[in-house]
Amino acid sequence: MKLNSIGAASLLALSVFALSGCDQVEKSAQQLMGKAAETAKQAIDDTHKAAEQALNDATQDIIGNKKQPTDDNKQSEKSSQAI
Repeated sequence: MKLNSIGAASLLALSVFALSGCDQVEKSAQQLMGKAAETAKQAIDDTHKAAEQALNDATQDIIGNKKQPTDDNKQSEKSSQAI
């Protein structure tokens, strides 16, 4: 009977150690997932900023290119009128 009590106590102690180990693993996993989520968020933000900048640059190029031919056309018209 004493042997059964010792065995039960040992089993209970091992269970407590296992559960506390699981809690530690869970906390570590949560920290790891938090860091991974933050890294992913930062990558998305950086990509978004780069896309906005590229779109802005492309828009400026298009607007700039439209203005230049218009200015050239005005100069051509002035030259034609002078002749």
